[in-house]
Order: sequence, then structure tokens, then C-alpha cells
Amino acid sequence: MFELYKILNPTWYYNLKPNIEDNLYWIDFRKIDQNDKNLIDYSNQYDDRKISLLDASYQLWQLGYISNNKNFILNHDYEIKVSLKDQYTFIRRFFKPVWVYYLFFIRLLRFNNPFSEIIAIFQTRNCKMFKKKISYFSYENFDTYKSNLVNKSPLISIIVPTLNRYEYLKDALKDLENQEYNNFEVIIVDQSDNYSLEFYKNFRLQLNVIRQKRKALWEARNHAIKISKGEYILLFDDDSRVDSKWVLNHLKCLDFFKADISAGVSKSTYGAPIPSHYRYFRWADQFDTGNALLHKKLFFQCGLFDTQFEKMRSGDGEFGARLFLNGFKNINNPKASRVHLKSKIGGLRYFGSWDGMRPTNLFSPRPIPSVLYLFRKYWGTEAAKNSLLISIPISLCPYRLKGKISGYLISFLILIIFFPIIVIQVFRSWSIASSMINEGEKIETID
Repeated sequence: MFELYKILNPTWYYNLKPNIEDNLYWIDFRKIDQNDKNLIDYSNQYDDRKISLLDASYQLWQLGYISNNKNFILNHDYEIKVSLKDQYTFIRRFFKPVWVYYLFFIRLLRFNNPFSEIIAIFQTRNCKMFKKKISYFSYENFDTYKSNLVNKSPLISIIVPTLNRYEYLKDALKDLENQEYNNFEVIIVDQSDNYSLEFYKNFRLQLNVIRQKRKALWEARNHAIKISKGEYILLFDDDSRVDSKWVLNHLKCLDFFKADISAGVSKSTYGAPIPSHYRYFRWADQFDTGNALLHKKLFFQCGLFDTQFEKMRSGDGEFGARLFLNGFKNINNPKASRVHLKSKIGGLRYFGSWDGMRPTNLFSPRPIPSVLYLFRKYWGTEAAKNSLLISIPISLCPYRLKGKISGYLISFLILIIFFPIIVIQVFRSWSIASSMINEGEKIETID
């Protein structure tokens, strides 16, 4: 992607360049079936035809077009030069008008030529927005697909760290008891203050309960992975609910799409809107340790979780970036969804906020330093700054108003009133993240 897009979506996995020869993420519109071509809103509004093809490829990605046909790959240059007019055309095609003016404001703050910006904005004023002809590409034969991988019945290790959440964990384990696919072990790494071995005695599961006195989430997951017996690792949270086909649909996804990771979607009960792409299969742009299946060999090749994130969040995002850069294929899987209850006790809440952008009090760093450590490590300083400019104001409103106009207005008012305090919060976070970067990653490898 190009400069203006990276300002609006700075820490997207697909802004990185994966270490693979065959990049199947970007499909050449010219090579696909005519019926599929008819579903794409091909645009001739660009001066450069290459950008029209990138536009069509981006649509295919967004709508969930997944192909393993190497002949369909769009051969494009990651360093392609795109005119300012074509960049604004792309933004107008895929973003609401308010973001055009946000970009203009940011570009002026960075001393870009205002006349060039105004001319490009004026020239694209009549640009038509992308109109979906379909909601998404469907894979209707997924449900009836006879998976050879499922028939082989490999052992899966389901890993669940828990901390002071027995009430929630009970329901999660009951859901695991009801799974249609049952060749799995469950490794519980219990860090609870009121540790109770008695709690685990009546479950009809192959349980391996590890008592970990030190409260350390990423250490817990790493230890469980090292002692796991399964060929596949399924990462799960203790405050989650899943249906009876959850494990089965994770495994089928790997086989159906010939993928390396099945990234199950997480539907929150906390009031935030559910993203529209959670309804369909597409290439994933996140990795969530509360709901993901992958082959154990990926940890041998990429290492375990970075314990720099201990007592903080985003360790899964960092691992996901490593998976992406190493070329492993990750599928957003709506068939293996979970309901994330987001318990108000235990887990990461024990150490502070579970939301990386929302500190627990005025004196805490904003965002949580591990977030900036992740952004700066993989996307660089400029991308981290762009992310702050977008995410900090939005994070100031109540969570239930996230994504609503009233929420944006409240965020703006809070930003104006508490601007000096917010600057101090951000400065503290940046400083701590700098220390983490200087200290270096803490990624253990396994043989």
C-alpha cells in the first residue's frame, strides 16, 4: 500500500512485506473467472492502470476471495510510486469523506505542500465510492466438506491460562466437554490466588492442570506449549463460550483453505459493534490467543511468545506479525467463533486494563507501553505516531459509544479538556516502550 493509506491504517499486517515467493493475498483481477469479475467494482478513475488493478485486488481481499492458484497472483512492486491524485482517489473510494480532510490536516502539520494537497483533493472531488455488489464471497461447501485432516484425527492441545476466574472457567470447560471433535487434551495453567485442584475433578476431559505461582500470562502459554503433546495447538481464553463444532471447524478450516492458522473470530458482549468481516472467511489481519488454531511446528520455526509483554497485552499481535513475516497463511474463520465475556475480574485485568488504549487511571501511560513496543518494532516510529493520532482520541470515549457519532464528539471534548494530561500519558508510554526496545525481545526458541 502507499503513504496516505498507511496514515489511516498504519499498523496493518499487510503493510509489511512477508518473506515468501508466492504472495497469494493479492489477486490479479484480469485472471479470475468472469463471474467473479462481475462482482468487483472495477474503477477507471485512476490515472495509472496499475492502481486500478491494485484497487480491484484490494476489493477481492476485503470481500474474502481466497485462492491457492499461483497463476492468479498480482505481480506488483511493494515500492510502487503512486501519484497524490491517485492516492486521494483510493482514499475516497474506500473511506468516508471525513478521512480525506483528516489526511489533509495531518499532511499540513507535516509541512507537505498545501497547494499540491488542495489540487489533488479538488481533482478527486467527484470520485465515486466503492459500491459492494456482494456482501462477501461465500464458501457454501465448507459445512459439507469432508476433511481428510479431520478424518486423521490429530491430537490437539487446547491451552488455557487462568487467573482468578473459576466461575467463567467452569462454563468454558463445559463447552469443551460438548465438542463433537474430541481428540484433544486441555492444558490449564492456573495462576489463581485461591488455587483449587478440587475444582477440576468432575470434568470429563483429558486435563493437565499446571499450578503456576507466578502471575505471568505469556510465560504460562509458553510453558504449556513446551509440554503439550498435540500436533496442533489451540489457544483459548478462560472467559469464553463456544459451540459444539468449535474445534471441528478450526481443524476443517486449515484443510479447506490449505492454511497454517485458523483465526477464530471473537464476539464481545461488552457493547462494541461487531466488525462486518467477522461474518465471513477472508485472509486474517489479526492473531488472537483467545481463539486460534495452528500447527505446533510454527512455534519451532518462529519461537514462543515474547515475554517482554508480561503483565501487558499485544503479545499475540507481536506473534501474529512474526507469523505473517514468515509467510504462514492465516484465515479469518467465522465458523469457529467464540463469545468473549471480557470478565471484569482476573486475567489481564489483574494487572490493569485489558484494553491497550485505555489506562486504568490518569497517571497510567496511554497506550499501554507494550502496544507502542509492538508498533515501533515492526512498523517503525512513523507508523506508531500515525496510530496514536487516530487511536488516542477514539479511545477517550466510553466503550459503549465506540464507533458512534456521539462517541466521537465526547472524545473530542475530553481531548481538548485533558490535553496536557494525555500528552504526559503518551510521553510516559513512549519512554517505557523505548526502554523495552533497547532491552530487546525476549523470545525463547524450542528445539
